[in-house]
Amino acid sequence: MTDEAEAAIQIEVKDQVAEVRLNRPARLNSFTESMHKDLKQALRDIEQSLECRCVLLTGNGRGFCTGQDLNDRDPRKSGTPPDLEKTLTQQFNPLISAIRTLPKPVVCAVNGVAAGAGANLALACDIVLAAESASFIQSFARVGLLPDAGGSWILPRLVGEARAKAIAITGKPVKADQALQWGMIWQVCPDDQLLATARQLAKQLAAGPTKGISATKQAIQDAYEEPFTQHLQKEAKWQGQLGRSNDYAEGVLSFLEKRDPNFSGS
Repeated sequence: MTDEAEAAIQIEVKDQVAEVRLNRPARLNSFTESMHKDLKQALRDIEQSLECRCVLLTGNGRGFCTGQDLNDRDPRKSGTPPDLEKTLTQQFNPLISAIRTLPKPVVCAVNGVAAGAGANLALACDIVLAAESASFIQSFARVGLLPDAGGSWILPRLVGEARAKAIAITGKPVKADQALQWGMIWQVCPDDQLLATARQLAKQLAAGPTKGISATKQAIQDAYEEPFTQHLQKEAKWQGQLGRSNDYAEGVLSFLEKRDPNFSGS
């Protein structure tokens, strides 16, 4: 059975974790238009689901994702250049934004090459783990483009301007251990332990105070653009809201009673 005969996005919910798998392994999980629609719908469903409290994103096969399927961009098959602005504004940008604004933690397990928009899809997630054999490639320079899908925004904030420019302009692969040293990702795992490690982390987050985790995610992301004094005010406002949550009360009680907390995400 070919990739196209199967669902390009596979979802399994277990232990309150929605495991989302990119499923075009023969094409290194590169994106088609229909795959974009399916993944965005999956994220919408997960956001609304009370059963799902964390997302684990990974890819099937030997690679995580190589971005846009360039078979759909073959200049020999079309008489006019593609409208890449339309592709970004209607497909990749809403997808990246959905991950960044999802009020639930998103763990990414990079199981092989993550290239082009596929690399930036991974880097947009909240916590990124990578297999030892994984690599991150800003491959846009090889086809005369600039990093998109948020890459030119996220990358310099992770590794600094000098490294970001070199990574993007040369298009050289960044191996998993180098990505870890440069602060691009959280953890490197042996290939055969990647999914188990990522699943355990996702399960732990799903059982945690997800309302507070969501606020933490948004506060850290917003801090890039806000003046310090304005951010202090936002911290105080959000902390006031969280202080009235059931999870805060449960956290304090469990500490005082010397037991494990039972968070509800409310």
